[in-house]
Amino acid sequence: MIGPEDISRALGFDQALSSRATERLETFVALVRKWNPTINVIAKSTSPDLWVRHVLDSIQAVRCLKPHHRLWLDLGSGGGFPGVVVGILAEEFFPNLKVVLVESDKRKAVFLTQVGRQLGLSFVVLASRIEDLDPQCADVVSARALAPLAELCGYAHRHLAPNGICAFLKGANASLEIEQAQNHWHFDLDRVESVTDARSSVLFLKGLVHV
Repeated sequence: MIGPEDISRALGFDQALSSRATERLETFVALVRKWNPTINVIAKSTSPDLWVRHVLDSIQAVRCLKPHHRLWLDLGSGGGFPGVVVGILAEEFFPNLKVVLVESDKRKAVFLTQVGRQLGLSFVVLASRIEDLDPQCADVVSARALAPLAELCGYAHRHLAPNGICAFLKGANASLEIEQAQNHWHFDLDRVESVTDARSSVLFLKGLVHV
């Protein structure tokens, strides 16, 4: 379990979660553990550290949200990190935000749908390949452990609103991925050191344009 100080540090503002949001996070973690032996929701090696490695890591993505944002699109949602966590926090802090999770693996899409029902959340699950989606015009496009940054930029570009933001959670290779992506894409970058691992980063990209 993670504490209120951990959550505030990840969010970037001092705000305690309600008991309802905390219960939803706990229920989500329990569901991940329940389903993991069957469909590999997360890597089994990370299960003992699920709260920090997956939940707290995902919370960091939310720090880019603004009150006027209306659509968050999570690409390759997998086991729901960060998409489900964003959905829980959106209802807590940004109730007008629609959260859409995109997952091509049918079993994981079913898992995500079940999670939404059990948590009483209204996020949408699209069981589709990213390339097959109509442009979504999202205020925020997120991804975690999906693809190298240059490839993520290609996925996100057609789905971003004109002033949209990309929120990508990256590991120790972030610097190399940024360098490679800049050969093909122009973007304004806000790189934030991860609260879970000093070698990792949260990359917030604005003004994404193909070179």
